[in-house]
Amino acid sequence: MPVIGCDCEVCTSTDERDNRLRTAALISYGDKRIAIDCGPDFRQQMLRSHTRRLDAILLTHEHNDHIIGMDDVRPFNFQNWTDMPVYCTPRVQRSLLQRFAYIFTAENRYPGAPMVRLHSISKEKVFEVAGLEVQPVEALHGNMPVLGFRMGDFAYLTDIRTIAPAELEKLKGLRRLVISALHQREHHSHLNLQQALSLIAKLGPEHAYLTHLSHRMGRHEEVQRELPENVTVGYDGLKIGC
Repeated sequence: MPVIGCDCEVCTSTDERDNRLRTAALISYGDKRIAIDCGPDFRQQMLRSHTRRLDAILLTHEHNDHIIGMDDVRPFNFQNWTDMPVYCTPRVQRSLLQRFAYIFTAENRYPGAPMVRLHSISKEKVFEVAGLEVQPVEALHGNMPVLGFRMGDFAYLTDIRTIAPAELEKLKGLRRLVISALHQREHHSHLNLQQALSLIAKLGPEHAYLTHLSHRMGRHEEVQRELPENVTVGYDGLKIGC
């Protein structure tokens, strides 16, 4: 936000909370830093959050707004002097290998290309990143399986439309939940606001935060007034303690 060429009340708002980059998250755990997704605004997000070291990247799915910033992991290679660990499903890996062939090629590899090490994950198995246990949670983005992630009593779910009962079981007992809510209307591959609120009520976290908002959702201040006390409209730079 703002959307190119749009002069709606959200895109022209002077409220900084209505000016948003692509959806992503940065997990801080002791001195470790883990990014969730790596979209086209990755460089700007890392600069703005003053992130000097990044230990790993978790990818929810392969849509461009979640992976196309992969080239900008290069400075972290120089800072860490190691390949960047990237955790994603085999399907997402195939997309990365195709779109970023110059990163993964073994022949005549350009010396300045980013250094990335892929790790396969799935909904079936908990894995560990930088000493932090991560529980993958599968949902459907339309018909596409995507992964959310639970870490302790915090969970992050974006670009979801439906989620199976067995996966919902993984989300019991949360304190903090970040969940996408595109706008007010029905959508084929995203939860709308009412659907997200219904799922929040079902899961019962202490507090939930809405992300991946379209400009059609409405202005931050107006939407926030209509929400339950334990639900907050997310905005860029929001910090959540767990």
